[in-house]
Amino acid sequence: MDAELFPRSRREIAPGAVHLPDWLDADVQRRLLADCRSWARPPAGLRTVRTPGGGTMTSRQVCLGLHWYPYGYARTVVDGDGSPVKPFPAALGELGRAAARDALGDDAARDGGPAYDIALINFYDADARMGMHRDSDERSDAPVVSLSLGDTCVFRFGNTESRTRPYTDVELRSGDLFVFGGPARLAFHGVPRVYGGTAPPELGLTGRLNVTLRVGGFQGV
Repeated sequence: MDAELFPRSRREIAPGAVHLPDWLDADVQRRLLADCRSWARPPAGLRTVRTPGGGTMTSRQVCLGLHWYPYGYARTVVDGDGSPVKPFPAALGELGRAAARDALGDDAARDGGPAYDIALINFYDADARMGMHRDSDERSDAPVVSLSLGDTCVFRFGNTESRTRPYTDVELRSGDLFVFGGPARLAFHGVPRVYGGTAPPELGLTGRLNVTLRVGGFQGV
């Protein structure tokens, strides 16, 4: 919004979980969107994720570095076209380390910061949702970095014990950063709502993109 009645500011949602509004400026958002559009093209492009029970996720996804599928990682799109996954760009790793440092401070900057090597990019239209889940398929406890582009969503951040309350609903807008690590690293979280048509017009995106950066911690996958 051009003018905020109550300007948004940094907020700690839980120990280790931090929301930084407007962390990406407009130019960085445009560049990241252009990159996402390139990564979404086949081979190993944007796909619909199918769950083990036979259902499908309403968001669509493309992966970089390693390919995520329920519930593991591979070097090829094992549940799609079988192509090798696209490489993880060094610039995304640098962006992830800067995000973790800005959100979590010196602890996240130790030894150069987390060595991010996996990106999951989810595209949401106005009807898409993401159920409560944990990012627990990695072998690293490094903080997860989440970057938002496009439409505003409700991001539900819960507890580490169950998918139910207590949880906190956070409004994530285009350019917002959310980082969770430490005691919040395995908290359940999801997206119960997307507000269609709320993306900044100058961005040129219909829908929402979420770029999630993780450290896999794998050897020889």
